[in-house]
Amino acid sequence: MKKILYFLTGPTASGKTALGVQWAKANDAEILSCDSLLFYKGMDIGTAKPCELEQQGVKHHGIDMASIDEQFDVKSYCDFSKTVIDDAYERGKKLLILGGSGFYLKSFFVPVVDDIEVSESFNNYVLSLYEEEGLMRIVTELYKLNPDGLGDLDVCNPRRVQKALIRCLGTGKSLLELKKSFDKQAIPFPEFEKKVIILDRDPDILKDRIRSRVFNMLNFGLIDEVKRLVVQGIEKNPSAASAIGYRETIRWLKSGHENEDDLSEAIILSTNKLVAKQRKWFRTQIKGAQVVNLDKERAKIFN
Repeated sequence: MKKILYFLTGPTASGKTALGVQWAKANDAEILSCDSLLFYKGMDIGTAKPCELEQQGVKHHGIDMASIDEQFDVKSYCDFSKTVIDDAYERGKKLLILGGSGFYLKSFFVPVVDDIEVSESFNNYVLSLYEEEGLMRIVTELYKLNPDGLGDLDVCNPRRVQKALIRCLGTGKSLLELKKSFDKQAIPFPEFEKKVIILDRDPDILKDRIRSRVFNMLNFGLIDEVKRLVVQGIEKNPSAASAIGYRETIRWLKSGHENEDDLSEAIILSTNKLVAKQRKWFRTQIKGAQVVNLDKERAKIFN
């Protein structure tokens, strides 16, 4: 069997799940989720996680893998996806990578992580330093270890700055040295042809779909879902707690608001901003993809 990986991605609410499941059923394929929030148990309504009916007849990988209070990072995903891909093709199964999480999607095309492991003591030290003295102290320490500069590091992003300092301390190398080593890594899955479809919709139609989706989420119990997740420890997981739909609901609950219209409008606004970023990301980061506007063409995908 020719080795092909199929990818179906696109902005939030563009219709990826329904079309992906339809294609997988028609082609006896399995689905590997590429949504960084579907990994977590209990994050169902706010992520529009495929329901039991949508999963019937199609084996899904990458859903409900971790508890909400533990972080499932991109390194874990890379290891997991390789296992899934190897296993699927050993069994003669086609595999559709389905979802719109950019960094996770990119991991199939270029290296996004390395094998560097750093002692927990460095993590604890940098976290304490940040909590006690703030971001500027972390940046200052980084400059001491990097006399040639910090490259393109976003020094206004606390998480990235902390991670950079942890890696420099843990390896004894500068960011430039680490980047040179990183760039020498092999391209992921070089033996596979990669066919990529990016779904899109007309802007006004997508905005209407987003508004309808948010209202449905609230009607189906998003607020109660978030209340349960808060009890289970979602706030210990920054990636999950800061996800659109969840961060707005957590903030709304803490503020004591009773008007759900305020919450729905906040989620809609955040989602529309995300879609603008996603569209730009897909244009610049995924080369050679076929863009399909479902409002203008209903052609079969992966012809």
